[in-house]
Parts: sequence; structure tokens; C-alpha cells
Amino acid sequence: MSDKKEPKSIERRRFLRSGMQMALAVSLGGVAGVSFLKSTSKDLVWQLDPFKCVQCGRCADKCVMTPSAVKCVHAYDLCGYCDLCGGYLKPDANARSTAAENQLCPTAAIKRKYIEEPYFEYVIEEDLCIGCAKCVAGCTSFGNGSLHLQVRHDLCKNCNDCSIARVCPADAFQRVPANTPYLIKGGFTKGGTSKDNLKKG
Repeated sequence: MSDKKEPKSIERRRFLRSGMQMALAVSLGGVAGVSFLKSTSKDLVWQLDPFKCVQCGRCADKCVMTPSAVKCVHAYDLCGYCDLCGGYLKPDANARSTAAENQLCPTAAIKRKYIEEPYFEYVIEEDLCIGCAKCVAGCTSFGNGSLHLQVRHDLCKNCNDCSIARVCPADAFQRVPANTPYLIKGGFTKGGTSKDNLKKG
């Protein structure tokens, strides 16, 4: 019996070659995985379901953006155009006026405009909105719920792991297709349709 052993230099070469091939395969797999994740995350964006939102105030504090990429939006079809607006005035307001001490919004992001007796229009100035949801809570409790929060995609970084979604107590954040990124209230119930949408469709 002849035990023919290969010289150690050939064993080392084979070991190094297989090690290099393995490293190349792992790195190519990693690059492919990262590319897949990036392409997938570009197709989906984070959004807040207004029917699940509990107005906890975490959108203002937990977003990586300052101020938050979550902003209040107004579904005008649902609005009652009330003089006594629960989303605009504090519950214990001294008067129904635009005085700062009577406003619910800490940054005065909601502007009130007289239309005719007894109707007022409320407009959100998004650059002032911090996403605290105080107006949303007031509108939901004492009004029609026309004010609600949405992630603004011109501001959002679309993080893989959204810091707000991670701490949302209602699990209201979800991934939605980038070509339909907003979940605007169209009716009083989830899946409801506004009058304008009924006319169009």
C-alpha cells in the first residue's frame, strides 16, 4: 500500500482557493440580498391607518425626522365646518376665537377662516404641524373625525424599521404600495367613500 500524500503547498492552495470562492459567493449573496431589500422597500412605503390611530402623540416624538414626517390632514368632505370645532378649540376655551390661549394646537398649525354664519373652514399649515395628534383627538371625540394623521412621503425617509411603527400602541402603521401611498379618510368608516368619490366612480 502506498500512501501518497500531496505536498502541503497544494493543500494550502486548495484551501485558500475554496475559501476565496466561499467568500465571493457570500459577498455576492449579500449584495443581491441588499439590492432585493432596497428594491422592495422602494415599492412599499409606511403609512398610518387613520381608523386604527389612537392619537397617542408618539408620532411627534419618535420619528427620526424633526419635526415629524407625520402630519395632520383634513378630509373636507367629512368636516362639519363647525363654529365650535373640537379639533381647533380647547375643551375649556374661554371664547370661540382665534386667540392663542383658546387654540388646541401647540404650534398654531390650524388656521380658521370664516365662511358664513355659522360655518368656518379649517386649514392645516403642514410646515407648522408636528404630528402631535391633539387636534385629531379633539376632532375624533367631539366632531366628525375629518382631521387625521398621515405620513408625508416628501418628508419621510422610508426607514426599513420605522421608529414610530415600532412603538405604535395601536399597530396603525403598515406598508402600502408606493403608487397609492395615502390612506385618506373618504367616509366615516373604514372603506367608506366620500360623496366626491361616489360622483367620480
